[in-house]
Amino acid sequence: MTEDPWRARFRREDELVEQLQSQLAEALKRRGQALADGKAELGSSYAVAKDLGRSYTVINDAIKKYSTE
Repeated sequence: MTEDPWRARFRREDELVEQLQSQLAEALKRRGQALADGKAELGSSYAVAKDLGRSYTVINDAIKKYSTE
C-alpha cells in the first residue's frame, strides 16, 4: 500500500482542521444563543445553569461571548 506524500497528507488534514474550526465557531454561536434563549425563558443565567447542571460562570460567559443578546 502506497501512502500519499507527507505534504499532501498535511494539506488534507490542514483543510479538515480549518473546516472543523469553522463548524466549531458556528456551533458555539448557536449554543450561546440557545443559552440566551434559556435565560430569557427562565429569568437568569443562574437558573439556566441550575437547570443544565452546569456552572453559572460557564453559562454566563458563553452567553456573553457567543450570543447576540
